[in-house]
Amino acid sequence: MRKKTLVRFIAGMMGFWLGATSLAQLVCLPAPRLLTMLPMGGEAGTSFEVTITGENIDGENELLFSHPKITAKPKVSDAGKAVANTFVVTIAADAPQGVHDARVLSRLGISSSRAFSVSGLPEATRGKPNTSLATAWELKPNSICNAVMTSRSVDFYAFQAAKGKRFAVECAARGIDSKLNPVLIIADDKGRDLLADRRGGLLDFKAPADGNYFVKVHDLTFQGGPTHFYRLAFLEEPGTGPAPRQPSTTTVSSFSWVPDEAANLPKLTEAEPNNQQTEAQKITLPCDIDGRFYPAADVDTFEFTAKKGDVWWVEVASERLGLPTDPFVLVQRVTQDGSEEKLVDVAEFNDIPSPIKPSSNGYSYDGPVYDAGSADALGKLEIKEDGVYRLQLRDLFGGTRSEARHVYRLIIRKPAPDFALAAWALHMNLRNGDRNALSKPIALRAGATMAFEVVVVRRDGFDGAIELGMSDLPEGVSASGLKIPAGKSVGTLLISAQENAPRSFSGAKIFGRAQLDGKTVTRPGRLASMVWPVKDASQEIPNPRLVADVPVSVSGSEGAPITIAPAESKVWEAKAGDKLTIPLKVTWRSEFTGASIKLSPMGADFKGVKAIDIPLKAAGSEVVLDLAALQTPPGEYALVLYGSAVAKYRYNPEAVKRAEEEQKKAEQEAIAIAEAAKKLADEAKAAPPEKKSEAENTVKAAVGKQKSAEAAKADAAKRMKAATDAAAPVDIVDIVVAEPIRILVTPKDQK
Repeated sequence: MRKKTLVRFIAGMMGFWLGATSLAQLVCLPAPRLLTMLPMGGEAGTSFEVTITGENIDGENELLFSHPKITAKPKVSDAGKAVANTFVVTIAADAPQGVHDARVLSRLGISSSRAFSVSGLPEATRGKPNTSLATAWELKPNSICNAVMTSRSVDFYAFQAAKGKRFAVECAARGIDSKLNPVLIIADDKGRDLLADRRGGLLDFKAPADGNYFVKVHDLTFQGGPTHFYRLAFLEEPGTGPAPRQPSTTTVSSFSWVPDEAANLPKLTEAEPNNQQTEAQKITLPCDIDGRFYPAADVDTFEFTAKKGDVWWVEVASERLGLPTDPFVLVQRVTQDGSEEKLVDVAEFNDIPSPIKPSSNGYSYDGPVYDAGSADALGKLEIKEDGVYRLQLRDLFGGTRSEARHVYRLIIRKPAPDFALAAWALHMNLRNGDRNALSKPIALRAGATMAFEVVVVRRDGFDGAIELGMSDLPEGVSASGLKIPAGKSVGTLLISAQENAPRSFSGAKIFGRAQLDGKTVTRPGRLASMVWPVKDASQEIPNPRLVADVPVSVSGSEGAPITIAPAESKVWEAKAGDKLTIPLKVTWRSEFTGASIKLSPMGADFKGVKAIDIPLKAAGSEVVLDLAALQTPPGEYALVLYGSAVAKYRYNPEAVKRAEEEQKKAEQEAIAIAEAAKKLADEAKAAPPEKKSEAENTVKAAVGKQKSAEAAKADAAKRMKAATDAAAPVDIVDIVVAEPIRILVTPKDQK
């Protein structure tokens, strides 16, 4: 169950804030976000140009990738200047094929990610429009075409095929972060539909005759534009097995799938026919079985013997492999009633519940917008009697579809207690109209602290406490974890940048540390993020996923609007039962709305501490801990204070200063050039006849130079206005987290 932590506190408190401020105010400070890339991938061993778009990525940027075998350099014009938002990407020949993450390192730090695919096939980027049979883009066998969906239209592609030739045509979209819901059609030479797919973007096609054929692609509701990109793969398939799929990103639910645990188990393959009880495939436990939910309504039956007192853990992975499946397991004991076989239900295993209740509305009103549960199965099988048992496995969605690609892994193992972790940035939770579900990269402003919710899926009965932490952080950044208590499902990770932290970046790691069988073990944590910054979840369904790595950055150009920290950076000590007063220092960098900022403790250790008010502009405050009333036992603790505030935020005011300087310079140059042109014009009027023509040509050149100067002046004025408008103060409500306070409670003196 979810604790009454930051989410509920802010939900209740913000009714007051929004009663006093405009409902149109923004939520969360601007963060850099990479929105689109074209093309969205490339062939290993090639170099090509990539253009990007994004939010809040102004200034000189770097394009970075989650794998070091993919690199990028800014494209340089003939004049030697970097072309804005255009890069030359190089993929090493030995770069791993699959989906990686691309990001922009900008003025505000590291951006949110965008999927970038590496293939082993020749790739092209569609250029000209192809919205008719006459303008169809030619597809070459065994290639990939990168394209953007044409709005309110159909994209056409053409290919030739011999009778009986088999092709696989796939439109990758959702699996590479696109908003496109693809409809894929193969048509004859007249454009008449032969085969269509409106669900998964894959067609397995065998040509009925020699001739020309067309592939038609459109969005389910005929939407299009830059965010509706896709990769169209066209493959010759000589075999008879399932058509291959392009790699895709991983869902948040997949973090709980830890296949390494089954590395030493005997490997088996599901063998048909095994649908009927009399056809049950005999297996010996433990085992690791590869199988398929195929054909439609497939039920795979396995038979094994077990002894009373045996305990096994049964796990199925299919939905967590990226498939639209819902595995269901039924275990029955086989008995005999005379000559008649009788089956007695022993156990059922269905969904893996989310460690904490996700938001009920798709954004962040009453819980996180991340659902860490899975449609896969994981459960304990306790054997009460010696005998023969049968396990039936089916896909609850498989009755009406026959998809050979719907595979699964069935693992039956002895208890191996362990855990898996996932983390995501906390969202605002406002009662009065907020519908934001934003991608929030770990792009820290100096003096800022970000809070991350960390959830655990406990495996095979593990119930211990988990310490949370991070490693490989950039200069000036630290992390503190509020542990996941024994038997609980959620903890908090705080990432802080010092007030004097320099501009920096690194690839960090999230980890959890616990005791398993008397040994200290460390497990990695996965980071989840929104695919798109959804500002109104009533209009667009949020779509989160796991990202490949954990990049952390500090902006060198902007500080946090406010920094709240203990007056001294030390471990604060007190004896059990005493009172501990901790002074706080407050650094204000922006104007704020309201009379004060209210802060409350985060986590279970100090939940009895009353909220404190920090008056606006106050240089400090204090928090008092009555350790007797709190009944705090001796030990090490971290106190984290949090709340929210509405800041008057100005976007990049330094850009206004630069634009003002450039405008003044352009105005002065225009004045000087105009004066020079006037002087030359006066001289031309007085020039003798033999020099008249030369003087007039000089005047023409000066007039042309004057026009260019006036154009530069007007351009500088536009840039000045744009920078000024962008830097106009706006109300932004955001989470405020104080730097963690380290506390050591020592035993009370014995009398």
